[in-house]
Amino acid sequence: MAPGTILLVDDEENILQSLSRALKLEGYKVETSQNGSDALNLLKNQPIELMMIDVKMPQMNGLEVLSQAIKMHPDLPVIMMSGHGTIETAVKATRLGAYDFVEKPLTTEKLLLTIDNALRFKKLQDENKDLKDQIRERFHMIGKSKCMLELYDKILKIAPTSGRVFIFGENGTGKELVARAIHNNSTRKNRLFCKINCAAVPKELIESELFGHEKGSFTGASKTRKGKFEIADQGTLFLDEIGDMHLEMQAKLLRVLQEGEFERVGSSETTRIDVRIIVATNKNIRQEIEKGNFREDLYYRLNVIPFIVPSLRDHADDVPLLVEHFLKIVTSENGKQPMVASDKAIEILKQYQWPGNIRELKNIIERIVILFDSPNIDENHIIQVLPLDGHIKKTRFEGKKPLRDILRDVEKEVILLQLQRNNWHISQTAKDLALERSHLYKKMKQYNIDRGNNSY
Repeated sequence: MAPGTILLVDDEENILQSLSRALKLEGYKVETSQNGSDALNLLKNQPIELMMIDVKMPQMNGLEVLSQAIKMHPDLPVIMMSGHGTIETAVKATRLGAYDFVEKPLTTEKLLLTIDNALRFKKLQDENKDLKDQIRERFHMIGKSKCMLELYDKILKIAPTSGRVFIFGENGTGKELVARAIHNNSTRKNRLFCKINCAAVPKELIESELFGHEKGSFTGASKTRKGKFEIADQGTLFLDEIGDMHLEMQAKLLRVLQEGEFERVGSSETTRIDVRIIVATNKNIRQEIEKGNFREDLYYRLNVIPFIVPSLRDHADDVPLLVEHFLKIVTSENGKQPMVASDKAIEILKQYQWPGNIRELKNIIERIVILFDSPNIDENHIIQVLPLDGHIKKTRFEGKKPLRDILRDVEKEVILLQLQRNNWHISQTAKDLALERSHLYKKMKQYNIDRGNNSY
């Protein structure tokens, strides 16, 4: 471990001197204080990696100093010292947030080992926090459009409550991101966020996945296993694709929602849980209820707070921010140099209809990063990876525009896209469009299409 700065707090000067000398010999920087008030001022104004505090001091005792130090720096490792230690005092110190409690007199070996363990523990805490921050970065929501800002406001409004949430949206819109954002802004944020895709788990296994099972309860149950409900206790359980859950399982889920308890598969012992439920679907649940595929009573139990996640078509102005975000992530993951997209490339991406929404956009960006080495992404890169059939904007068919003009616009766009996809190879483009070369040339002249005069 790299030596850190340690603050020693003890009213006995000879103890401060002996401890300070031992720690400095090991390369640590040491600050000392003979009273709690001065120690807290030092902590406020200097970076301290670890504190050692004597329990019994005049004016402000060690437990008071500990309490205030932890309020100032919740992750600070604090070691309490006492020449008259009791179990009761040690327990109280631990509850207040102390890392360890040691008795005087301290041997140098014991002192160094305790400090080393505390700093290692702090390092693990920091790494864990960094990992969580990376996960949040990966899963955080992107967008500044009006509909996204409204979505953020709603998340912040309902996150601190305990209300169940039903998220509706097309595939790839980011329903899981909404669920995670609700969890991360709730009082349960320091507890687990567990998820399960109801469509991905076979019908015969989903009960075990949700409620767990006892050893030997069915073929293949070689050991007792907790289910998602039990794992997520005090946290959040996200049931994705709830519309694909079969009716028998829906009835069992309804009972858990009503009573807050369940039994593992193969057990008669009831387990009580406190879990916030968030569900999501890409289906029209009203239609599923009418078809008899989804229980209406379960729908009303779940649909306390409905969320509709907009499709990417509805917030195309966020495409530039999303492209920048995905380029940063994907280039880093693939060991590629940073990439930026040109204005023309962005404009094409904004015009595309995105049937697969944000997930499709991420896949397109990943494809570009993997296939091309240029740091600058232009419209030709986009044309080569973007599906032709989804490009034409619906807005071209809106308003009072003559059919003749609409067809001209579409024909021009299809020709231009195919030319760019074929890197302006005339013969190949004519073949792809089932046209004679001469006919294609006429069309290009008619629509003023040439390599140096095309735009989006």
